[in-house]
Amino acid sequence: MNAALLAALDRPGRDAPPRLTDYDAERASFVNEVPERFNPVLAIVETWAAESPDDPAVLSLDGAGEVVLLQSIGELAQATREAARALLAAGIQKGDHVFVMLPRVPEWYAAMLGAMRIGAVPMPGPNLLTPKDIKDRIARGDAVAAITDAAGAVKVDETGAELRAKFCVGGAEGWTDFSAACAEAGDGETPQDPTHRDDPLLLYFTSGTVSAPKMVQHTQSYGLGHVVTARFWHDLRPGDLHWTVTDTGWAKAAWGGLFGQLHERACIVQVALGKPDADTIFGILARHGITSFCAPPTLYRTLVQGDFGAHDLSALRHCTSAGEPLNPEVIRAWKEGTGGLTVYDGYGQTETCCVVANYRSMDVRPGSMGRPMPGWEMTVVDEDGGPVETGAVGNVVVRHDGQRPVGLFPGYHGNDKATAGVFRGPYYFTGDKAAVDEDGYFWFEGRDDDVITSSAYRIGPFEVESAVVEHPAVMEAAVVGRDDPDRTQIVVAICILAKGHEGTPELAKEIQDFVKQNTAPYKYPREVHFVDELPKTVSGKIRRVELRGWLADGRLPVGGAS
Repeated sequence: MNAALLAALDRPGRDAPPRLTDYDAERASFVNEVPERFNPVLAIVETWAAESPDDPAVLSLDGAGEVVLLQSIGELAQATREAARALLAAGIQKGDHVFVMLPRVPEWYAAMLGAMRIGAVPMPGPNLLTPKDIKDRIARGDAVAAITDAAGAVKVDETGAELRAKFCVGGAEGWTDFSAACAEAGDGETPQDPTHRDDPLLLYFTSGTVSAPKMVQHTQSYGLGHVVTARFWHDLRPGDLHWTVTDTGWAKAAWGGLFGQLHERACIVQVALGKPDADTIFGILARHGITSFCAPPTLYRTLVQGDFGAHDLSALRHCTSAGEPLNPEVIRAWKEGTGGLTVYDGYGQTETCCVVANYRSMDVRPGSMGRPMPGWEMTVVDEDGGPVETGAVGNVVVRHDGQRPVGLFPGYHGNDKATAGVFRGPYYFTGDKAAVDEDGYFWFEGRDDDVITSSAYRIGPFEVESAVVEHPAVMEAAVVGRDDPDRTQIVVAICILAKGHEGTPELAKEIQDFVKQNTAPYKYPREVHFVDELPKTVSGKIRRVELRGWLADGRLPVGGAS
């Protein structure tokens, strides 16, 4: 098995028809059934491996785009069996929680899938976690084991946590070498019917844009939940090479690098990127013939500043983005740079799969989240769960009574109060605000905590941010509210400038006037600040709560005000 097989793959071209061809018909007919006894590793990985063991499944690249390892689905299945047997030999059993913090290396798949295979519950963690973060997660998550690398082993040891088993990729003093343990355990039998569809599968932590991360418990059924993510939003099919830019500790890793893609039999690409830059990413897309690409909005905003013409992106067929809505100006610039490719926004949470999206078979309305995913009943309601008028802003909710959508979490682990706060009546309240137009398109307004109240107007930050980034001097912007005795709050824009521009009071005034001309005048930012970086969660979302703290503490230089 080698990289030559990837070159021989029959990649779907740009003229390939979309997987979702008739939205209304698919919404009416789609059913995602999960058997009562279900384990996604056995049902998806082993089934594919039994039928076509030499198909490429995971392509791991280093930060420069060099091939580290190309695993066939047969080799991936074997790696999960060996890891499962190593965990069992170490005393890890069904239901045990295992803290997993690994960079984008092949062993991450063995660790995650090996644990899931026996019914143990991985707790993925981003590699930027501090010892304090890790200590909190191990304690609150009741972890009995850890799998990490040498750098992570140092952090885990600093916590003083007592663990039943400690595995390290690459080895560390006092730790069991993970690869050696897997080799010693060898290939062989593992439990044949380990889990019920409602048994725990994995434990994710929310990104914590507003408050401390909560623990999201997903069940085994979640392994089939992302079929819609991969099939309808990522538009995947056999022969595709799909790359989602993500840290292994984010829920986005499950969205773009686990069961949905494997179910659709596309090859997953993972890249051990350092700080991403346009030339490196374009080079990887071109060199390896990536056909489907997903990245957060923050990265797309960087990429559109790059040199598209220096790379052959002709293999690239489909592009997606999630995390926060993508500004229309960035969508336009990407389409021009790639020769006609649209970026299709998708929306969902750590608690869900992709639940609202734009699809190739439908017109994209720039700035819209899109329309509900087949299998999910989405709507917008008031605080009491009542209907709102068409076009009015309300709470984005998932209907979960009757046919519960596959992939919706059952609740927050160890936090019944938080669970009760979001599951109200027939709805799961996402905590996001949006409006729905007459054609069923959702328009994101902001997190409930991020909506700005100014002079009796309710202003969503996204619309103002989109207007600000249309200015040629602005590369990225975040909009928040600052408390004001006369208006309740005022709109404040915090901007990262494009190369060649300097933050001056004159530019701040120019941006303010520009926004007045491109959106309702009452929404223009009364203050404009210029910074080199915006605070973000490890999943790339802007931490507006931190920006509000900066404003309250006077830690931002005022670039302009009126």
